[in-house]
Amino acid sequence: MAIDFTAAIANGLTEAEAAARLTRYGPNELPSKRGRGVLSTALDVVREPMFLLLLACGGVYLMLGDVREAAMLLGFVFVVLGITFVQERKTERALEALRDLSSPRALVVRDGLQRRIAGRDVVPGDILVLTEGDRVPADAAVLSCSNLATDESLLTGESVPVRKVNWDGQQAAARPGGDDHPFVFSGSLVVQGQGVAEVRATGSRTEMGAIGRALQSVDVEQTKLQAEVGRLVQGLAVLGLALCTIVVVLYGAMYGDWLKGLLAGITLAMAMLPEEFPVVLTIFLALGAWRLSRMNVLTRRVPVIETLGAATVLCVDKTGTLTVNRMAIRRLVVEGESFDIDPSDVRSLPEGFHALVEFGILASQRDPFDPMEKAFHELGNSRLADTEHLHADWTLEREYPLTPSLLAMSHVWKSRSGADYVLAAKGAPEAVADLCHLDAQRTAWVTASVDDMAAEGLRVLGIARGTFRETTLPSEQHDFAFEFLGLVGLADPLRPTAAAAIAECHTAGIRVVMITGDHPSTAQAIARQAGLRECDQIISGPDFAAMSDTDLRARASSVDVFARMVPEQKLRLVNALKANCEVVAMTGDGVNDAPALKAAHIGIAMGGRGTDVAREAASLVLLDDDFTSIVRSVRMGRRIFDHLQKAMTYIVAAHVPIAGMSLIPVVFGWPQALLPVHILFLELLIDPACSIVFEAEPEEPDVMQRPPRPPTARLFGSKLLGFGVLQGLSILAIVLGVYLLALRGWKSEDDAVALSFTTLVMANLGLIVANRSWSRVSWMSERPATPALRWVIAGTIAGLGLVLYVPPIRDAFHFSTLHPFDLVICGGAGLLALLWFEVMKWFGACVRRASGPVSFPTLPI
Repeated sequence: MAIDFTAAIANGLTEAEAAARLTRYGPNELPSKRGRGVLSTALDVVREPMFLLLLACGGVYLMLGDVREAAMLLGFVFVVLGITFVQERKTERALEALRDLSSPRALVVRDGLQRRIAGRDVVPGDILVLTEGDRVPADAAVLSCSNLATDESLLTGESVPVRKVNWDGQQAAARPGGDDHPFVFSGSLVVQGQGVAEVRATGSRTEMGAIGRALQSVDVEQTKLQAEVGRLVQGLAVLGLALCTIVVVLYGAMYGDWLKGLLAGITLAMAMLPEEFPVVLTIFLALGAWRLSRMNVLTRRVPVIETLGAATVLCVDKTGTLTVNRMAIRRLVVEGESFDIDPSDVRSLPEGFHALVEFGILASQRDPFDPMEKAFHELGNSRLADTEHLHADWTLEREYPLTPSLLAMSHVWKSRSGADYVLAAKGAPEAVADLCHLDAQRTAWVTASVDDMAAEGLRVLGIARGTFRETTLPSEQHDFAFEFLGLVGLADPLRPTAAAAIAECHTAGIRVVMITGDHPSTAQAIARQAGLRECDQIISGPDFAAMSDTDLRARASSVDVFARMVPEQKLRLVNALKANCEVVAMTGDGVNDAPALKAAHIGIAMGGRGTDVAREAASLVLLDDDFTSIVRSVRMGRRIFDHLQKAMTYIVAAHVPIAGMSLIPVVFGWPQALLPVHILFLELLIDPACSIVFEAEPEEPDVMQRPPRPPTARLFGSKLLGFGVLQGLSILAIVLGVYLLALRGWKSEDDAVALSFTTLVMANLGLIVANRSWSRVSWMSERPATPALRWVIAGTIAGLGLVLYVPPIRDAFHFSTLHPFDLVICGGAGLLALLWFEVMKWFGACVRRASGPVSFPTLPI
């Protein structure tokens, strides 16, 4: 049935009026947070203590007239600044590519003509022309419609389309959800019929915008890793500053050269401050974001990647996350007999159910957009192909739409050979039963069957057929004689990979909680199919609202299914779980999920069908909307945390001998063993490179078979710190011994510096290899060397060769020429310091084999 546009066109805005209202009300779009600029990114980088020390050290060298040293140090600052800036801009550009759903194209009436304009240009008072497949660009009142239904699941969580009626000009605007309301809402999708509507609200004044405004009151928390690394760096910076002051005073008092004393103090501060902590953290998370992008997961807030590995609760929205948001027929009921549809079973339907499917198709559009009508066609094409029950050559003579008084619709068909009209009706079972004038006994059977199917989460429709011989068709459906054929149960099917993904979450110790706006029976049925553990207990929205915060915290620790929830309740549930010391990840795709996405420790939005509001609030965006991508992301988060611990241990172990060789010679009045240029060499060739080596290592085999690390577990606790210090002290003892033997025995000052530095470099390489795994002895491991490890070893040896044997570079480093025997001594001494570590790994592996698996990687001591 076509829409009469006469009244709409007469009331349409002129272009001048539209332009004036656009200026008054602003664009029809949600305000987005501005990206970080060049200056903001640069300021964040230079606030780091290490960079400030580098700038100070470079300034001292300039005061001493050593431009070459100053240029090397200051250049490092700009290199890191450039890397950080490029990564930030790349993430922002990737997000911009997703901004297409929040501002759809719109068909409006302007100057008496229908025009297609950008959704952002729609203004209050515009007349919208809506047809199947359109996304509604603004909140509007329906002026005229025919069989109009919209999918409002992005706003309500309900996967079933809702009917619309004409506005009477007086009814006040209502909230989304429910049938027979005269309003359509921004972001909803027209799945059936057509209509004309007048825009009442745009931009942030829409229902979608109201939820977006709620995000402004939710603060994004700093991740635990960020906070821990920040505290560690600050503590070491204070310690370094104190020692720096002592060295400056001692050097100045002993030698009277305060400027060089300042340089020696800054050198010690550089050695004491492990600036690699923020650098390694940035590299690990940036490369983790890159790896996730190859899995179709966009990282909006990079630091949240490591938090994935600690997630203890995953809050999942049913519609479009666990399910595919596509209706499918699951059960057919005819005269007391039922037939369940198995998607994996391609056998033909029993003959007794053919007519039910045949007339369900005839009661649907030929090329439907409505998900339930699509389900009829899909079943018919797969199970009734090449039969007489599909009628592509029939002609649709008339359509009787749904009405508030009769929740059923009918199609009148004419075949090429038949003289009679063929009728097909579908709708609410009670309405179809009324059309068929069933007696009380059959009506009771229909009601009982519907209740049983609804308890299993099925959406139930009744199907009827009839014939009509007269030439003039009646005005109402009740004037036909219908025969009741049976019932059809439809469901929004579970994603094929969802059950396996949830099972893996359970194996990994992650609890899955389903939050939905659907009916409790529907939610429970989906939860059972998905394999959720606690399906018998369900908390509904009204019961949820009546709970106190204390009661909610108690119930939230054991209930895994929440139904009939509204956006504010989802946010409150996330906060209750956080109050229970859970690390909460939340998935969602609708505007209704955005506040909870932002409040959760890890917000995961759907990129394919999700709203821009949800993507802006989330930390991660699944570009393929695949639930299994979440599991891969958790695996990546755990891998990153494990490797971060190894990298951090290495950094501490590497800095202990650096700090010791910077401090001890000054205290005892010996020649300075390490200069800033030496420390810079180690930073540029060893420390950043080792972070790439550890990041590239594959995860441990049991990474998803152990529970999450405790929420209170620290990345770098006292045990790990002590282990790193122990490794470092063993290296310091060897390096200091080589230095003293060279200085007091047979070598010059430059020889001693070159020998000790080369020993330190070789020990660092051995330290990298040894820390690749804390459970496997290096020479017994079947894990091959990664390309990153081979490149780091080769590059470091090549760089060491340059500083030892290229005269200009050697002079800048204040080295003498080393002979082959010297190199053998350095290599042997450096590796000797690490033999005890390999022995302890072997011993630790024996202990673990005897005691069984552990919850998270343990130290080899």
